[in-house]
Amino acid sequence: MASRRGQVLDGVLLLDKPEGLSSNHALQRAKRALDAKKAGHTGTLDPFATGLLVCCLGRATKISAAMLNADKVYHATIRFGEETDSGDLTGNIVFQAIAPFPGIARDDLERVLPAFRGEIEQVPPMYSALKRDGKPLYEYARLGIELDRPARKVTIYKLEILSFTGHEAHLAVHCSKGTYIRTLAQDIGRQLGCGAHLTALRRTQVGSFSLDDAVALEALQAMPTPQNTLIALNALPAGLLPATLTQKDEL
Repeated sequence: MASRRGQVLDGVLLLDKPEGLSSNHALQRAKRALDAKKAGHTGTLDPFATGLLVCCLGRATKISAAMLNADKVYHATIRFGEETDSGDLTGNIVFQAIAPFPGIARDDLERVLPAFRGEIEQVPPMYSALKRDGKPLYEYARLGIELDRPARKVTIYKLEILSFTGHEAHLAVHCSKGTYIRTLAQDIGRQLGCGAHLTALRRTQVGSFSLDDAVALEALQAMPTPQNTLIALNALPAGLLPATLTQKDEL
């Protein structure tokens, strides 16, 4: 069977990833909709998470390294009273607050948040793609094996409460590369003493790219000419493309 080739397209697609798809599955569907030959994304979102997935096509894949290192902005929903082994709603409950759990006071949440702003240390979750001896950590986790993981320094530039109910909080998080929002939720719950986990996550910004400019996957698939959604190489923010590629594009 001949392999599918597609068109040679150069540019960046800002995709609003839907819930329930892995980042790679969303990318492949977008690639088929565009009939593109070569495409890659620049930062994984968990299947339950939604929002901005920066997809690079053709020569635009040259910006992938820069985008992986870019700061990110998220809107995160944290539920208090239970901690899970994955740090999110897909995991198994490993700790519960004493019943009946009345929720927490907003003042208590405001009191612990400053400890998570600025440069902090995070222990990466076992349910992650980080590798040990060539195997991702999540493979060990699925076997019930927990390995020691060294803490890593990350930076939280902004951490603000958008809404609050006592049992849930909706937070805005502006952070450096390598930050696990699941771990942030878990650590906040531990600091409060009641446990917590992530129930929803939406990425709204990657570097200079915004979700406001993104296209939903279903909308992309329904377009007669979805290629028109691509950001051309010469329209990308200054400094993202290598100089030699920028010069070539101007010829």
